[in-house]
Amino acid sequence: MPTHSWRPLLLTLLLVPALTFAAPTGTANAVDIAKPPGHVGKLDVRSSSVIVLDAVDSSVLYSKQSQRAVPIASITKLMTALVVLDAGQPLDEMIELTVADRHLERSSFSRLAIGSTISRGDLMHLALMSSENRAAHAVARAYPGGLPACLKAMNAKARALGMKTAHFTDPTGLSSGNVSSAADLAKLVAAAAADPTIRTFSTSASHTVAVGRHLLEFRNTNSLVAKEDWDVMVQKTGYTSDAGQCLVMKTVIRERPVLIVLLNSFGKYTRVADARRIRKWMEAGLDPGQMAQAAR
Repeated sequence: MPTHSWRPLLLTLLLVPALTFAAPTGTANAVDIAKPPGHVGKLDVRSSSVIVLDAVDSSVLYSKQSQRAVPIASITKLMTALVVLDAGQPLDEMIELTVADRHLERSSFSRLAIGSTISRGDLMHLALMSSENRAAHAVARAYPGGLPACLKAMNAKARALGMKTAHFTDPTGLSSGNVSSAADLAKLVAAAAADPTIRTFSTSASHTVAVGRHLLEFRNTNSLVAKEDWDVMVQKTGYTSDAGQCLVMKTVIRERPVLIVLLNSFGKYTRVADARRIRKWMEAGLDPGQMAQAAR
């Protein structure tokens, strides 16, 4: 074979574009951005654990450390509400706040005085909307069989929803033993969004209850529910020093329902800023009908 016969082959190989290989994304610390076709710009979120799902087909639009189990703070209260509603207890039944509702794992401020009698519905409303810890503890304590039965039901519900990383040790979220991955919390958010009572209670901008002789107004801990340009279907905020600032919600972006889970944000406003960044990123990239196909 002539010595010059390999030259065309070598020239061809040099002109072929180099192949690139994506880094594996199966680990808990992986960041996997499912960038839609034609999308410009990288999504930069500051929360430590994130998942964004198309609620229509459960396709992942964005994921960041979404498989790692971490403390979830008051996101817990969505599960508390689910099992209390599953038990079918009357929402108009009155529950007296006791010393047990004050002696929680961590100290937390409450405007609900011990000895006050408040309806189960109002307590659940305040727990979901204002993240009221005494309210959440009271409805769990009044669960059939008491607090231990409520916690057992919460963990059983997590298993039924397929939340393999989730575990609950108290009904408020003050315990750092309440953990879940962001991916599993998306399942909880979807289940909560299917309940009309949780949808209503979690997204009202304010609620007034009678505590003794006084009428007390409580406001939503999520500022987005009051924004006219946001359509929030269900939501819950949370914070402890272990969990950081947390936010979960089901909302509508570009005519598509989307599940958003943001865990361990730093600073008071980062979780809301992250939600805005996600919305802007999605709005910049797709026509409404394309979104479900983006991450396939």
